[in-house]
Amino acid sequence: MSRQLLGAAIATALAVTLTGCGSGGSSSDNALEIWIRQAPDSDSAKTAVKLADAFTKASGIKTKVVALFDDFETKLQQQAAQKKLPDIVINDTAQLGNMHTQGWLQEVDKAKLAGGDKVSEQAWKAAQGSDGKYYGTPFSAQAFALIIRKDWREKVGMEPPKTWDDLATLAAAFTDKDPDGNGQKDTAGFVIPAGTKRGYASWYASSLIYANGGDFVKANGGGKFAPIVNDPKTVEAVQYLQDQFCKAKTVNPGAVSNDTTVTHEVFEKGQGGIYLVGPYVLARFVKSIGTDKIEVVPVPKGPSGGPGTLGEGENVYMMAGSDNVEGQKKFAEYAVSPDGQRIGMNKDANGAIVRLPVNSQVDLGAERQDPRWKVFQEAYANAVYAPPVPNWAPIRQDSADSINTVWADCSANVKTAMDTLNTKLTQELQTQKAS
Repeated sequence: MSRQLLGAAIATALAVTLTGCGSGGSSSDNALEIWIRQAPDSDSAKTAVKLADAFTKASGIKTKVVALFDDFETKLQQQAAQKKLPDIVINDTAQLGNMHTQGWLQEVDKAKLAGGDKVSEQAWKAAQGSDGKYYGTPFSAQAFALIIRKDWREKVGMEPPKTWDDLATLAAAFTDKDPDGNGQKDTAGFVIPAGTKRGYASWYASSLIYANGGDFVKANGGGKFAPIVNDPKTVEAVQYLQDQFCKAKTVNPGAVSNDTTVTHEVFEKGQGGIYLVGPYVLARFVKSIGTDKIEVVPVPKGPSGGPGTLGEGENVYMMAGSDNVEGQKKFAEYAVSPDGQRIGMNKDANGAIVRLPVNSQVDLGAERQDPRWKVFQEAYANAVYAPPVPNWAPIRQDSADSINTVWADCSANVKTAMDTLNTKLTQELQTQKAS
């Protein structure tokens, strides 16, 4: 059976079996079970526990937080097969379609959600399915920017990059001019999570694609979409990055196999000096590298478009089959409340699970003293969320596989690869009945 047909069969089966099935936490110990995609015992997991404890204190509803990072979606699949989905899942906005098509999510009536009118409309877009209905409650938002080794930039005598040419020149200087002063040629310009796991190559490239006015698919109205990944603006962005891998050789060694976990460490170890990433690692890098050694710079507008970066974040998902529907709703309402948002932001400390607040009543500047957060907030105004196709996950994965290939194989023709990918995405959209 093909991957598409197998996925459809599983989705159909789960949609039937999950209706009315008990959840994992509330049926056993009357606690609302909350899963979050964070490493166990991490600072972020501890922040999630603080949020849950504050909710319990405010509502009287017991909670149980389960923090998982590796193979998060696979473990959810296993719970679904056992009819033991958690009551609440806090997970990426881009996972909405994947979970909805499997029948896991309850619909959210934003008009009846207390505090829902205080959540920004841009954030609500990331909780919307292809049918126009809402299947999550916005919790955290983020856009992307460049975290740069400021001390290295000053060492090589350059200004912050304002164009893609500037960015390439700075990357070359970081690679060739010994910015760390150890007398060895052991540094790179860019650090890139360019592996295919969870679609990271596509995830990284998307901010430069959007900054150049490109895209993966376009909406044609009526819940229908067409791929445009072979558009010249998209090809130009992917080509720019292939040139960094293959011609300028300014990317950290091994990048084509790395995910973000490894890439964070590469940056921290001083193996590269330019990281296009979200704000969630800012506090970590301030602590591990030093606040005076790093700066945050907007992603430069591409030669053919911009400005724009990837927009994403996390939603609170109320999972199907819970026997505590009222508790689910109350937790979602608390999570978007000013109190819930502030706890999740965790001020300037490491472990924030709310990157940029989605509640308009929460002032980022009043909660965080580090002005570098404002660069990310300003970028969010032009952020581009994944489109509300029924399931974005296979589109991101197919894109990552193709983009990773042209970065790993310097003989590969980018335009040809993007033409082939365009055909593959057409087929995927047809499978999803969204073409």
